[in-house]
Amino acid sequence: MWLVRVFIPESGIRIGVHRGDTVYDVGQKVPTIRAWLQSTVGDPQGAIDALASLAETAPTTYPAAMFDNPPSPDVPHWLAPVDVQDVWAAGVTYERSRQARQEEADDGGDVYLRVYSAPRPELFFKARGEWVVGTYGEVGIRSDATWNVPEPELALVMNPALEIVGMTAANDMSSRDIEGENPLYLPQAKIYTAACALGHGIRLQAIDDLPHVPIRLEIQRGNDVVFCGETDTRNIRRRARDLLTYLGHSLTFPDGVVLLTGTGIVPPNDFTLHAGDRVSITIGDVDTLVNTVKVV
Repeated sequence: MWLVRVFIPESGIRIGVHRGDTVYDVGQKVPTIRAWLQSTVGDPQGAIDALASLAETAPTTYPAAMFDNPPSPDVPHWLAPVDVQDVWAAGVTYERSRQARQEEADDGGDVYLRVYSAPRPELFFKARGEWVVGTYGEVGIRSDATWNVPEPELALVMNPALEIVGMTAANDMSSRDIEGENPLYLPQAKIYTAACALGHGIRLQAIDDLPHVPIRLEIQRGNDVVFCGETDTRNIRRRARDLLTYLGHSLTFPDGVVLLTGTGIVPPNDFTLHAGDRVSITIGDVDTLVNTVKVV
């Protein structure tokens, strides 16, 4: 079961519950993602169960397939499953990511080696909720970068108490040449227009730690698959509670928050995305995220 935001030309933005082939409109009782996340504090599983019951009596339903369209004001489509939530990201949580960061760094990347094994994780702001691209939308590559890659990641969704209420698929777009030139350029490499995408919905599940799920990335250029790779969240060296403890130190999230948990799939150093590429990220049974690429 997923909590989703959808756009319908005649109705605007609606909140729904996606189960099976159907989206159940629960917007009369759940006006925003923010409102629902706030309602889950102290009892995430109870709130999930109540939402499931609410869906059973929804006055309006839609076939889920009707939303499988690129965003346009003229057609129904999926929206990213956030509204005003911040999206943050954890870096260098996989061994493969540590290796890649050191390979790209002009100075050998000792900073990445040290943060990989340090008690405090690397955490950085990624996007405001309204910046996030949904599935079938366009993600961006920087016009001033020459080495751009997608980063497929499991995203955790938390309520204001930093209790995990669900997960989704994420794409943490990155300009490797900009970060590699100097780690202090990380915000420019990571934070720009259309640099963050999330899956079609929040796969609702109250959990205490990262699930063990496979992650697959496929990049298609025209009719050709130009890269594919796989990993598993078992390879993340940090526990969810450690990440959330540091995320919540001296910082509150009254509307809830999303945390990307790092990437373990890195294309080879001679690969860069092109405009028009199609990026597909599948994370077990959590979600599948599909985007095309544009220059921003």
